[in-house]
Amino acid sequence: MKTITLSLQGSQSLSYDIRVGYGIGERISAILAELGIAGRYVVITDTHVADLYGRRLIEDLNRAGLPAGIITFPAGEASKNIGTALEIVRQLLQTGADRKTALLALGGGVVGDVTGFVASLYMRSLPYLQVPTSLVAQVDSSIGGKTAIDLAEGKNLLGTFYQPRAVLTDPLFLDTLPEEEFRNGLAEVVKYGIIDPGELFALLEAEMTALKQLDREVLTRVIEKCCEIKKGLVEIDERDQGPRHFLNFGHTLGHALEAASDYRLTHGRGVSLGMMAALRLSERIGDLPGRDRKRAEQLIERTGLPTAIPREISTELILSKLTADKKKSGATINFVLIRKIGAPFVTGEVTEGLLRETIEGLKG
Repeated sequence: MKTITLSLQGSQSLSYDIRVGYGIGERISAILAELGIAGRYVVITDTHVADLYGRRLIEDLNRAGLPAGIITFPAGEASKNIGTALEIVRQLLQTGADRKTALLALGGGVVGDVTGFVASLYMRSLPYLQVPTSLVAQVDSSIGGKTAIDLAEGKNLLGTFYQPRAVLTDPLFLDTLPEEEFRNGLAEVVKYGIIDPGELFALLEAEMTALKQLDREVLTRVIEKCCEIKKGLVEIDERDQGPRHFLNFGHTLGHALEAASDYRLTHGRGVSLGMMAALRLSERIGDLPGRDRKRAEQLIERTGLPTAIPREISTELILSKLTADKKKSGATINFVLIRKIGAPFVTGEVTEGLLRETIEGLKG
């Protein structure tokens, strides 16, 4: 097991560990007893993960003398809304959850976001821990304290910054992850490889096949490197006002594509297409060398994620969804582009005409 400590503002109370290792899932009750965060726990999960891991976790916690209950909601992005959050709150009230209760987010990005959102607001905040079971959550969304729900107008428009007390990551959970969901996570992994100047991009080029085959050594190295990259950015920019923006590479257009498809397009697919667009925009206005663009595009292709925007998604609808992007400044929509692999920058100079041209050029 590797422990990566995320420290914010030099305050011990705002520091927490990201623990990564095979077998952590079987040791959660022992870790919670060691941490001593709460006298009672409520596991928040979706219907799919509950059947795989939720019931067993409750039994383990209760056997260890840690009283625990479980609240489930339907799996999928469609549940990431205010109705789900309010239903969880009502069930917490019915079970007598108070400020000495901690929530355990057991699941992927949707579970983590919704649980963190509820934890930040219920009785003016409860402690919570992340137990990510998807690749997206293990390398990205479980770390850094961003919580959110979706609105009809767009993705992640209502949320808070609220840090977990710990992140407990067991790559073994990925053995039961559907292949499509694993590919979704690969989009986030490739994002890290493109924006970070370290060795991750080269590692992915060399080991993508082994990674897709869930090779334990490669998978662990990749998860740890992604966690370390995100930890570094969160530590210097917790509130997403500066360098943390780099984590949005591919996400600005990606989120608009998800919303324009009425979320039939998964997050990973949206980010994959958003990265393809960002690479073309980078070549046009960021002087990205063509060889770097081609290397990055080839890596995206090797994940098995799409590289062409479905023709049935209206360009006008995509552009209209961009106007609801929470990262915009006034009327300016900010994009993360790269000057070379490992050298991201933020710009508000992407014109509507260039964006329209790029979207149309990617349709297939």
